[in-house]
Amino acid sequence: MEQKPTEREDEYFAQLEFDRKKKIAEEHQQKLDESEKKKYKDLHHMRCPECGMQLVDIDYREIKVHKCTACEGVWLSSREFESILELEHSAIGRLFSLFKK
Repeated sequence: MEQKPTEREDEYFAQLEFDRKKKIAEEHQQKLDESEKKKYKDLHHMRCPECGMQLVDIDYREIKVHKCTACEGVWLSSREFESILELEHSAIGRLFSLFKK
């Protein structure tokens, strides 16, 4: 009989995978020079990572949340994410804690 992983095991492996991908991304970012970093920021600032359209700021309990004008995706910076986690202590808060630093 196949045994399903527990919620704690799922969290553990999700954190391991995130840490692995973060390390790869950090190594890549270290190799970029400042002009390349600025170019990427200029190209993508306030653009939806999903569809590339313009993001607009929405205030949620005094926290800035970015919402896409086309696909209506919602995007947060890590600082905004942390602020919402402090406000919300529900199951979604536990899920989001996987991506917390």
